[in-house]
Amino acid sequence: MIFAAKLTEVPFWGKKLITIDGVEVVLTNDRGKIFACENECPHQGSPMLAGIVKEGVISCPRHGWHYDLTNGASTDHPGYTLKTYQVELVGDDIMIELES
Repeated sequence: MIFAAKLTEVPFWGKKLITIDGVEVVLTNDRGKIFACENECPHQGSPMLAGIVKEGVISCPRHGWHYDLTNGASTDHPGYTLKTYQVELVGDDIMIELES
């Protein structure tokens, strides 16, 4: 697991873009649950940082495709998967596993 950010850096219903080893990762806080996903939509590469997060799902800002933040599966278009990363909270530290 790699340190990603402090919990206070990702407020409720907020997002934060981080870069670890050249990989852009979007951290989201959906009602206190922290998720981590790649910043590029697998459909046409739109930045997911601009997406809307609601109830564990992030929507692509370009075409509105929805992805489950727990496993990356598209809820609209089977076959498209957003890369997600395992998250663990250690005190106030958000840790992620890039090799997922």
